[in-house]
Amino acid sequence: MVPNDPINELAHIRVLMDRSTRFLSLSGLSGVIAGFVALGGALLAQHHITVAIGRSRDVLTYGTGNGYTAPHELLLTLLTDASLVLLVALLSAAWFTWRRSKRTGQYLWDATAQRLLINMLVPLVMGGIFCLALFYYGLPGLVAPATLVFYGLALFNAGKYTLDEVRWLGLCEMLLGAISVFWLEAGLLFWALGFGVLHIIYGAVMYVRYERAGHGGGSI
Repeated sequence: MVPNDPINELAHIRVLMDRSTRFLSLSGLSGVIAGFVALGGALLAQHHITVAIGRSRDVLTYGTGNGYTAPHELLLTLLTDASLVLLVALLSAAWFTWRRSKRTGQYLWDATAQRLLINMLVPLVMGGIFCLALFYYGLPGLVAPATLVFYGLALFNAGKYTLDEVRWLGLCEMLLGAISVFWLEAGLLFWALGFGVLHIIYGAVMYVRYERAGHGGGSI
């Protein structure tokens, strides 16, 4: 009888431990789709802003006292645009994650997935409340940096329960948010870079690294 290979046994044990403590079914394709959706939303938002500026040169103002202001009609349009982007991104993420969970054999709603969701939702909910307060006090120019920072915090916090690369994505999002605070005029550009370009690059890399290669890991 041929003895079992200790190295293979250790690798198998490590896979089992990872499956029990980390959610590995997030799909890299969901990150790519979310990135393209975010870029489309950013282009649509820029179109609305350009049209508004064409009607009135003073539609957007920047200042140390008043911050960044815009007409309520434009703000409502941008909020609707952002909500649609979020909805499409969440639906695509749920679909690709469900599909990958079936291939990896990991339950979609196990204890690890619940911990991942809770640790991600806390910063996101607090960030959403903070952004609503910014709108309420007439400081929508700070919303783009705030969303990047809080989203980065959510990823960094949730990275404990999934792949370590998620934490690096979170750090990059927070860095972009911190930089954009000092460049409010380019807030939409930074938002597109964070939610669009970073997601596309990261999702593609994770797909090639963990999914196409046939590994048992997950991605975002």
